[in-house]
Amino acid sequence: MTTPFDMLAHEIVDHRFKGLPPDAAGRSVGALAAERRDLYTGGFTTPVLTLSAEAVEHNIGSMERFADRHGLALAPHGKTSMAPQLFRRQLARGAWGITVAVPHQARVARAFGVRRIFLANELVDAAALAWLAGELDADPAFRCLVYVDSAAGVALMDEALRAAGAGRPVEVVVELGVPGGRSGVRDPAGAAAVADAVAGVDTLRLVGVAGYEGEVPGADAASVRAWLDALCALAIEFDKAGRFTGPEDIVVSAGGSAWFDVVAEAFGRLPELSRPASRILRSGAYVSHDDGRYREVTPFNRVPQEGSLLPAFRLWAQVVSRPEPGLALINAGKRDIAYDLGLPEVQAVRTRDGRVRGGGGLAVGRLADQHAFVTGAAAVVPGVGDWVALGMSHPCTIFEKWPLIPLVAGDGTVTDYIRTFF
Repeated sequence: MTTPFDMLAHEIVDHRFKGLPPDAAGRSVGALAAERRDLYTGGFTTPVLTLSAEAVEHNIGSMERFADRHGLALAPHGKTSMAPQLFRRQLARGAWGITVAVPHQARVARAFGVRRIFLANELVDAAALAWLAGELDADPAFRCLVYVDSAAGVALMDEALRAAGAGRPVEVVVELGVPGGRSGVRDPAGAAAVADAVAGVDTLRLVGVAGYEGEVPGADAASVRAWLDALCALAIEFDKAGRFTGPEDIVVSAGGSAWFDVVAEAFGRLPELSRPASRILRSGAYVSHDDGRYREVTPFNRVPQEGSLLPAFRLWAQVVSRPEPGLALINAGKRDIAYDLGLPEVQAVRTRDGRVRGGGGLAVGRLADQHAFVTGAAAVVPGVGDWVALGMSHPCTIFEKWPLIPLVAGDGTVTDYIRTFF
């Protein structure tokens, strides 16, 4: 039987995919992967984004071990990569399920067989709720958790699910927010009102509480701990009041990629509840890490004994012009490079004769649509035709610009191609 992953391997390489060898057009992705071409000599055109095979494997393993050590169920946020091949690797290494943020992402995850989805957002779209009801009714093993944070939202969900003839109740968790933050109830009274609304309908079932500590304004260790304590207190209070009606467990969930050590600490203090507690961590950026924001904020900087992450991305571009002393223009710009959390860094230069050196003394000063301005002393600025490797910040906006990304081993061999669905 052909699987969706088989279909990825059968997809034809053509003009849709940036950076791939022109002479590979017409081959299947699987056939191209089997050729194990060399990134530098195999016909790849610049710019081309690559993922390090070793770094991805290291990062998935590092988070798997962290979660296991702290009794956490890991539901990696799939919106980071939107790459089912990476979802499959994460699930194979013990992930509880995959987190998503919007219905499209949930549909991608389901299309590739994900059996547990955490939709960490409010969902009031009638068409999407009808789709979800159909998925739940068609597959008794499928589980999907959804945020709720208002009585109005509960009413809209109930109306849509009843209109769709939903057979199974949708499992919901009350989202706890923070004043000045994003979505989520602002206090315990608001949470209780939402829980009451859920209890008043047959189409929903309250199974837990959740939220995202990264939206605490001016987040630091103290404010994040205070918010997590409030989240745990809400779970305890709801459990005492008999508000949770799920058949399996009580869900308590939080966790991005900046504070997962503090989440683990807080969830580790959660007392025994009336049913087993699923402490679900939803970090996502760890799978690729980066050379900017997440390099600076990863909890492994604070607790290096707990693990480490490696930046997996390199964007290779080529010098196409040296119009002035100390300036080189490379052929990658805003269309190719993530720049919402800072300009990229020059990591390496590969000269036309294959010699590689570090990027010391070089910087990216600004970006145009299809050019980056690389500056430095005239003696170190790369020459026309040289390849320049950039490290970037923010995995979410790196992945989204590239529909097919070569997975490259340390010796330059391209071992696979990672398909994204944004």
